[in-house]
Amino acid sequence: MAGLVVSGTQVSYIGQDCREIPEHLGRDCGHFAKRLDLSFNLLRSLEGLSAFGSLEELILDNNLLGNDLVLPGLPRLHTLTLNKNQITDLECLLDHLAEVTPALEYLSLLGNVACPNELVSLEKDEEDYKRYRCFVLHKLPNLKFARKVTRQEREEALLRGSFMKVVKPKASSDCVTASPEHHYTPLPSASRDLTNHRGVLGKCRYVYYGKNSEGNRFIRDDQL
Repeated sequence: MAGLVVSGTQVSYIGQDCREIPEHLGRDCGHFAKRLDLSFNLLRSLEGLSAFGSLEELILDNNLLGNDLVLPGLPRLHTLTLNKNQITDLECLLDHLAEVTPALEYLSLLGNVACPNELVSLEKDEEDYKRYRCFVLHKLPNLKFARKVTRQEREEALLRGSFMKVVKPKASSDCVTASPEHHYTPLPSASRDLTNHRGVLGKCRYVYYGKNSEGNRFIRDDQL
């Protein structure tokens, strides 16, 4: 089968633009596969994964999986990567994983809205990621991270993890957000033409007290 790579108990079907797991993949490889890589496809559903009952590692990076993701019971699965999908509801996902993957130790969700990452979103910071780790540990106590989980983190997750959901505050209707296509300028609309050199008077949203500015010392009265 084109695109299929099998090496021992490792099965890869990468970059085939498939929207669902091919039936013949489960029929031919499901009974022996321990590691399955379905990265860089167009998966929106994991129907057919039940044929892979002995999986220990599952790689699903760069697909289109969202909050309706449903995994079959995978009692031996210890590693799951879902990087760069469309998952936004972290709590829903973790509750589902706690039920169907009891042996899970490694989980990666980078590139999803559900996983705050300051390298991807300027709105996130290190504190968001700390709260994320704490909440994930609260839901999946046996989980491990690339950065070792400390005893203090596990204790905090046990005590306060349920309160650590990372929630993005709703934008206030009073806030004025500048459109990326229309950069802010204090000049009146009639005076924004670069070829128009007439002096104008406009209100600015910023206040400058000019304690360290001496520019006005060199303006003569006849130039005002």
